[in-house]
Amino acid sequence: MTLMTWTADKFGTSITSSDNEHKKLFDLTNELHSSIGGDRAKIDQNLDALIDYVVVHFQNEEGLMKANGYPDYEAHKEVHDDLVNTCIDLQKKFKAGEAEVTEETTSFVKDWLYNHIPVIDTKYGPFLNEKGIN
Repeated sequence: MTLMTWTADKFGTSITSSDNEHKKLFDLTNELHSSIGGDRAKIDQNLDALIDYVVVHFQNEEGLMKANGYPDYEAHKEVHDDLVNTCIDLQKKFKAGEAEVTEETTSFVKDWLYNHIPVIDTKYGPFLNEKGIN
């Protein structure tokens, strides 16, 4: 079942690498969502894959911003760090049997991405485009 769909008009940043990574985040969130209610090992695998990719994506995005002197880098990184900490906390609790991954979990990720990308990420696109990054 598809929870999220990436479209260029809503989520495009004008930075190809970021857009491709955002598409992958959508795919991984959809995979996690589809596994809910199924095999716990599959949920664990999908959760790990999503969180691992979130970390990689944030590092890549932050690297572009920092290397090019993006003025909102620190605030943007802080928002990323907050999400990573939330994800890692859930991951630890899930592995310890203290929490479950539910539709509420994937709805949280969806809401976060649906708000973060169009509101915050699209701001760095024009700045990086001016630096010759597309």
